[in-house]
Amino acid sequence: MMTLLLATAAAVGLVVSRVWLSGRWTHLSLVWNLFLAWLPLVFALGVCREYRSVVRNGWKLWSLAGLWLLFFPNAPYIFTDLIHLDFWFQRHYWADLTMILLVALTGFLLGFVSLYLMQSVVADRLGRAASWLFIFVVAGLTGLGIYIGRFLRWNSWDVFVHPVGISLDLGRLAAHPLVNARSFVLQALFATFLFFGYLMLYALTHLQPAQRQPTPAA
Repeated sequence: MMTLLLATAAAVGLVVSRVWLSGRWTHLSLVWNLFLAWLPLVFALGVCREYRSVVRNGWKLWSLAGLWLLFFPNAPYIFTDLIHLDFWFQRHYWADLTMILLVALTGFLLGFVSLYLMQSVVADRLGRAASWLFIFVVAGLTGLGIYIGRFLRWNSWDVFVHPVGISLDLGRLAAHPLVNARSFVLQALFATFLFFGYLMLYALTHLQPAQRQPTPAA
């Protein structure tokens, strides 16, 4: 957790420095996106705390899990902010690239930790196989969530504020799958990125340290 806090502080420091040097406040959207990336971890910690509680509140548990799923796409979403880079017209392209990548990587790792916590709850409740099915389903839903955020310009809280508008847009996507084939391809690409990114980080965190071989006696 301390590493994530330090990475967040460094990322925010870079963004604030960029704003101060350029005078462009638009970069502060990265700080907001990073804040949103912290919310899934907060909700996942709440789910774990409630799940392990002696007196478990089912309503509270499911509410926290629903909020986690709703806000989780914000964690990997930050990678799509790379769209704002412009090599030919930005004098500070590499500085901006480093800044966005640090913010995006921090957000992705926040999402990884929260997803790992949620998977541990599912594994304890339903078994290991079900927990990986859970990861697969979440990756697919997250691909849809990233697409909705980047291209349809809806936010997570719009589910409560503008439910009709979101429903209509999703209905149009589902009603014309051939016309919207490109959107489904993008969703699949986002989902694939998340799934294999999580898989690689999961594998790295489960590496076993090399065992030192005992020296044979003379």
